[in-house]
Amino acid sequence: MDLTRASSFFQFLPIILLLVAFPYILPTTLATGFSIKEATVQDLQLAFQRNQLTSRQLVEFYLNQIKVQNPVLKGVLEVNPDALTQADAADRERREKAPGSLSRLHGIPILVKDNIATKDKLNTTAGSYALLGSVVPRDAGVVTKLRKAGAIILGKATLSEWSHQRSSNAPSGWNARGGQGKNPYTLDDPCGSSSGSAISAAANLVTVTLGTETDGSILCPSSMNSVVGIKPTLGLTSRAAVVPISPRQDSVGPICRTVSDAAYVLETIAGIDTFDKETIEASKYIPRGGYAQFLKKDGLRGKRLGIVRLYYDFGNDTFLHETFQLHLKTLRKRGAVLVDNLQIDNIAEILSTPSENIALNFEFKLSLNAYLKDLVASPVKSLADVIAFNKKHPKLEKLDEYGQDLMLEAEKTNGIGKAEKHALLNMTRWSRNGFEKVMKRNKLDAVVTPFADYSGILAIGGYPGVIVPAGYEKGMPFGICFGGLKGSEPKLIEIAYSFEQATLIRKPPPLRK
Repeated sequence: MDLTRASSFFQFLPIILLLVAFPYILPTTLATGFSIKEATVQDLQLAFQRNQLTSRQLVEFYLNQIKVQNPVLKGVLEVNPDALTQADAADRERREKAPGSLSRLHGIPILVKDNIATKDKLNTTAGSYALLGSVVPRDAGVVTKLRKAGAIILGKATLSEWSHQRSSNAPSGWNARGGQGKNPYTLDDPCGSSSGSAISAAANLVTVTLGTETDGSILCPSSMNSVVGIKPTLGLTSRAAVVPISPRQDSVGPICRTVSDAAYVLETIAGIDTFDKETIEASKYIPRGGYAQFLKKDGLRGKRLGIVRLYYDFGNDTFLHETFQLHLKTLRKRGAVLVDNLQIDNIAEILSTPSENIALNFEFKLSLNAYLKDLVASPVKSLADVIAFNKKHPKLEKLDEYGQDLMLEAEKTNGIGKAEKHALLNMTRWSRNGFEKVMKRNKLDAVVTPFADYSGILAIGGYPGVIVPAGYEKGMPFGICFGGLKGSEPKLIEIAYSFEQATLIRKPPPLRK
């Protein structure tokens, strides 16, 4: 069902807006006494085992939440018309199979970002009308793994259109098909580009979600919507059949309410996919036994954590200064060794040189053209076609308001020339002589930074990061990020989980009256 086109919706708009203003009207507790709101994957699986809950009841709950809240939050672009059928199948399998034989995500609803292909009745459009009606050749590699695990594909989450690679003027969380996504805590900027994934997880529109990141697109919306995001090592998860920006930087990762749920999703979607050669090399990083084994309350003990003070300049904001000083104290109390006052030698060069943008421009054109060419059917066959579509439909795509400068810059490129090669070499050198040097010289397990400000460093080198809720300033959530070297997800999960359990900061969005 395309939520942007549901004709019957408008007659119920006044009732829906009333319910959004008073979300406590929605029942969140079943007759069995089980409360779905804020329930973790582990909570839900236990409820399944105790016959307190079925997957059908769970899907029906989320469909109702979406119907009521989504007209304002705009976190969900489409819901899967087959979601209840999938739920019934999961309930049948649970009755027929031996206890403990099913995966952790079996019967669990998940929303995937609308740039992740699903070979079903859902569209895959990156939020653009240009791809509406296109036919993908197959499920994305990560979706294949989710289906194999028995997860229920509930629908598609909204995003910044084309993962924010169309226009530098468009606001985060906006796309032509779904409109402007809103942070459920403040009803303003949700950050992007995986805005809908973070909004939906935060507002209890679904259990878990998938987002994608090129630079900050998982970490930033997770930070600003008080959820957990994991941006994996490049190639740890497949990018095949995902609308691309840069094969050198793109990654697919979980956005969830807890570190444990994010770890369960990560261990489900990580692994080799023959359609993405990077997964073959990165598979060496996957630990035997998965990632759930690293959910340790004492995971901070003995960890060496680097503090780059450049990222702790909060100006006159004493609240943020005091909050992060308290968090650093918590890390120490939990047994971590803080290596303070670190500097990244080439940080000024990284922040002032346009190498990343130069590379993203030519990579976007080449990779998007390849993705479009692989589609079974599509209204557009190239980046040039997308640009032309936007010009032909300026009102539909809000071209006059937002433009398409990033697409135009990308279309100007002509493969890999001298400037492009220089940009790529710059980023390889920066990563080797910057982040990697600091990590290895100081024998660090992770670098700890406020918000998602470190995303650019992690992005250009293909390094992983995990972000966890760290507080609220005047109602606006913010996170704390742990970044490490390639393949360090086990350590990062230990650190993030231990911090999360020590602080328990996350709270659901406030009731609005």
